[in-house]
Amino acid sequence: MAERLFATCSNLDPVSYNIMISGYVKSARFDEARNLFDQMHKRSCVSYTTMIMGFASKGYGKEAIGVFQGMRNEGILPNEVTLASLVSACSGFGGISFCRMLHGLAVKMLLDEFVIVSTNLLHMYCACGSLRDGRDLFNEMPERNIVSWNVMLNGYAKAGAVELARQLFEKIPIKEKDIVSWGSMVDAYVQVGWLSEALITFSAMLRERLEVSDVMIVDLVSACARLGAVQEGLLLHSRIVKAGLDRYDIVQAAIIHFYAACGRIDLAYLQFEADLKDHHLPSRNALIVGFIRNGMIEQARQLFAEMHERDVSSWNSMIAGYAQNEQPKMALNLFHEMIASGLQPNQITMTSVFSAIASLGILNEGRLAHEFLGNNSIPLNDNLSAAIIDMYAKCGSISAALEVFYQVRDKASTVSPWNAIICGLAMHGHANLSLEIYSDLERRHHVKQNSVTFIGVLTACCHCGLVEAGEMYFKSMKNVYNIDPGIKHYGCMVDLLGRAGRVEEAEKMIRSMPMQADVVIWGTLLAACRTHGNVEVGEKAAENLARLEPDHGGGKVLLSNLYADAGRWDDVLCVRRIMRSQRMKKSPGYSGVV
Repeated sequence: MAERLFATCSNLDPVSYNIMISGYVKSARFDEARNLFDQMHKRSCVSYTTMIMGFASKGYGKEAIGVFQGMRNEGILPNEVTLASLVSACSGFGGISFCRMLHGLAVKMLLDEFVIVSTNLLHMYCACGSLRDGRDLFNEMPERNIVSWNVMLNGYAKAGAVELARQLFEKIPIKEKDIVSWGSMVDAYVQVGWLSEALITFSAMLRERLEVSDVMIVDLVSACARLGAVQEGLLLHSRIVKAGLDRYDIVQAAIIHFYAACGRIDLAYLQFEADLKDHHLPSRNALIVGFIRNGMIEQARQLFAEMHERDVSSWNSMIAGYAQNEQPKMALNLFHEMIASGLQPNQITMTSVFSAIASLGILNEGRLAHEFLGNNSIPLNDNLSAAIIDMYAKCGSISAALEVFYQVRDKASTVSPWNAIICGLAMHGHANLSLEIYSDLERRHHVKQNSVTFIGVLTACCHCGLVEAGEMYFKSMKNVYNIDPGIKHYGCMVDLLGRAGRVEEAEKMIRSMPMQADVVIWGTLLAACRTHGNVEVGEKAAENLARLEPDHGGGKVLLSNLYADAGRWDDVLCVRRIMRSQRMKKSPGYSGVV
């Protein structure tokens, strides 16, 4: 109707154009808005501001800047709404230097005194991660409203600056605090794991009779699950019930997930049974995940079979459950059932499918699954790319693994694909190439390494016998990347030192470990002692091995052979007598490193 009226008018003034442009913008019809804007013979501040506001509402920063530049070229002065909209459009765009440029422009035009402009600039500083600039601006603001307080508070919360957030929160007048203020404070505590403080703040919110969102409740319950905080979770559950907030399906599912994650599957099932809403899909999915997490795969399958309605999450949980519980064939069978049901798999589904194929080592099945991705337009993300690379490596096609890696390398934002190829190459004995790729990774500062990265790197060093390099990489974990070495990293180093015949140093490293050495590490040291004929250290390794696992036949065999190589036949007979008396069997070999 508006378009017809506009088209029939013979004498259109700028106001008519502005109204029509505003209508197009509000309807997200930006092409029509831009065409009409370009037809105007006389554009005003309102015309430009309307276009900039439209682009700002969709986050189109570059387009908003283009319109603003045209406005400046025509000599039209912006007002506070124009600049506030431009800043809003450019939040998170252009970095800190661009933010400072806009701030300088606001000061030059005397628009920084308007609270809407300064608040949007504050948000932009926080989005760019420059809390110092944001705090300076906040302190200089001649006028603040609750939005200004909340923006600064949320900036502290997102940055994990919980003490600064708390100090600011306490300065906000109690009558001005709204749901955003309280929610930001709860979020700040949750991010750093201060659950007690988060729950106290949540309780205070309830006393203020503020409407709490289901998202906040789910975040709190999920934090309790993530940290295994049973008592805090129980307290939170009781408050949720008292406040009548358990009416949300998503909250019910989160509570079930919490109990299951904390190992209380009995309470998870009780909560599921207490749900009076005919067991909605989120609750069923949560209980399936809970069963799987607690090793109850058959109970999960039974619940899955009873479901009249299933979504992608339902199938994904079961497929992943089978893949993670050493039943890869069942995972693939279920995947084929999912396709037959007409439901489209997603990236999470396919990640589990490739994991199952990798366990089976069936290369042809892996190639078919890879083709399935392209045929069904399932886009790659980092986890899925890593799963494909890992599948090809474990199925013996390292060339295909490399091909996929080189395709995704420059697009990857996380270290997962890098880890897959580094570990895959190390596993196949291509240690030099593995370390070359790691050197390439080190030069890409935007990709953050993790503990898995160094398992692959140290394994590669083991295969090449690069002791000094291995020691350097091991030390860099903590000194450079602030990653605490785990037992597998120590296992790699013991293996590396042992292969080089430096068994005394390997034993010293074991003694210095912050955790107790396991059977694999002592067995690795004992094997190295047998190879290099070090009876003294070998006896200590065998003693510790027997203490951890008295029936470990492989350790006794290694010790017997060590004695035999040294010509200590009386000790050989003694060990073999013990083995016969305990009827020991040699355990199948396995690696605890990769």
